[in-house]
Amino acid sequence: MRWTIRYDGGVTGFDFPPDFANPFGGNPFKDRADVENALKALVIPLERCRSPGGARVRLGPAAAWFDQAAADLEGFARPLWGLAAAQAGGATWIDWKPIRRGLAAGTDPDHPEYWGDVRKHDQRLVELAVIGLSLRLVPDQIWHPLSAGEKERALAYFLAARQCEYHDGNWKFFRLMLDMGIKEIGGPDDPAGGESHIASLETNYLGEGWYRDGPGGYVDHYAAFIFHFLGLILARLTPETETTRRYRARARQSIKDISRWFADDGAVLVYGRSMTYRFAAAAYFGGFAFADEEAMPWGQLKGFYLRHLRWWSRLPISAPGGLLDIGYGYGNPLIAEEYNSPQSPYWALQAFLPLALPATHPFWQSAEMPSPQRKKPKALKQAGMIIANPKGDAIALVSGRFVPDYRFGAEKYAKFAFSARYGFSIEGNLRRFDRATLDNMIGFSEDGRYFRVRHASDAAQLADETLYCRWRPYPDITVETWIYWHGSFHIRVHRIKSPGPIMTIEGGFAIKADGVSAKDKLVGPTVAAVLSAEDGSAVVDLGSSVMRRLRVHATSVNTNLLVPKAIVPQLFGQLPAGETILFTAVIAEGNPEAVRKALETPPARPDIRQLEELVARRGAAV
Repeated sequence: MRWTIRYDGGVTGFDFPPDFANPFGGNPFKDRADVENALKALVIPLERCRSPGGARVRLGPAAAWFDQAAADLEGFARPLWGLAAAQAGGATWIDWKPIRRGLAAGTDPDHPEYWGDVRKHDQRLVELAVIGLSLRLVPDQIWHPLSAGEKERALAYFLAARQCEYHDGNWKFFRLMLDMGIKEIGGPDDPAGGESHIASLETNYLGEGWYRDGPGGYVDHYAAFIFHFLGLILARLTPETETTRRYRARARQSIKDISRWFADDGAVLVYGRSMTYRFAAAAYFGGFAFADEEAMPWGQLKGFYLRHLRWWSRLPISAPGGLLDIGYGYGNPLIAEEYNSPQSPYWALQAFLPLALPATHPFWQSAEMPSPQRKKPKALKQAGMIIANPKGDAIALVSGRFVPDYRFGAEKYAKFAFSARYGFSIEGNLRRFDRATLDNMIGFSEDGRYFRVRHASDAAQLADETLYCRWRPYPDITVETWIYWHGSFHIRVHRIKSPGPIMTIEGGFAIKADGVSAKDKLVGPTVAAVLSAEDGSAVVDLGSSVMRRLRVHATSVNTNLLVPKAIVPQLFGQLPAGETILFTAVIAEGNPEAVRKALETPPARPDIRQLEELVARRGAAV
């Protein structure tokens, strides 16, 4: 049968036009009914991809690092984040028969759709977390109708998985989620195992409401929300303990900082890995609602939550037919991690957890409140950044203290600035220095062909609202960088010591190139800017010790997370042997006239001695 989602709450015939690019495009996201309709629009197209036995959902031929059976389990399990919540909240439209059939088949070693044995560090351990949640929320739908033999085999599968070794980091929560489901269906308890995972999770806590993800790990877009989201689920659905009280307290402490990552229009800071989970970040606010934690007024929580979903309703995030594809602002597998299969984007359905709440809950009943004003930048020590919230954006200046060895790790973690409005770009060709994007980076090349960027920092410090780092693009080249906000600009100072000549390119923010013409580009002796109808982006040389030439550069296509074609202002420098100091001011806003006006009075050249003294006097490691 074919269906059509109606935003008045009804369901009729369904047919996607060939250019349909967002399953919930046009959804106003005003209330609970709108959110539930968005879930319908996302999950109904999946049914045509379900296997006959119900256990496997496969959306395409692309691969992840794990085996195909685990990838198919992703497709089966991830929709349950939304479906179990909606059912718990009173939904009547969900057909659980194929899901029950799939649970029985997937856990039966003799069935052709068996999910496979679970081993240590296995992707299956991730997906079983939401099955644990579903067992806890809707056992009448997913468990009780199974036969005695099906229950026996499924429980044996869960218990075998529980004994496997989980990755350190947020994965430890997945074991606790599975424990919760096993207990709900009458399986044996394992308090010692649970406590060991809780203790491991504690090693990730940095303080002030912030977690890192794993030993020597990092704070990023994903870690910022997932720890609190999962902790709040456990706080709501398991008996109150010192641990669950701690999860609640940390979540409450985090909200003033993490809410700064969200722009006033709903966009969220794009920083780090796992960006193909897209609107999963709404789960951060949804977790507070689910756990009955009014960490800010209900209307503010609801506003952050709905604005984020509303922002995503405007972007082309699906292939024709309504299936979410790998990418961020549009389909783009280039930005994916090796653990992203075609089914992975449905982790985003964590955003629908508040559907477990009835329409009478104050989260749904409260009037949506606008974003609070955040006029001054704020230093977030544990995250190693300084965040500012200009209109329509959240921009973080970043220390670059750690860069995981993911694909394009430097671009995802070590740029000098990251933005909710402009995302970031990856490099399309590491052997064409002249074509490099280098948005919010500086690149170095010895031969004009191959190039290096900041990958990690030898030292990183925060001094009041100035970041300092020391790093090495090559073993014999040292760069010291100071970054801070100056009004609507951010300032970068680089002191470079090189034993020989070296070429550099430094970039500002990359913005959408569509519609930009020659009249929108400004290139002068010290300024390069692009001022489109919607955005302005510029870089200014503030009096460096070498002359740099400037240009506005069209980037390689499909390398920016948000737009297929982008354009970036850049500065080129030929540096001599010895010491060079570069002074740069960077600005980007969704108001091109404001950028034009700001360029009339650019900041003065900084005093590097004052910066050195500030860091020596006030600097603390981040």
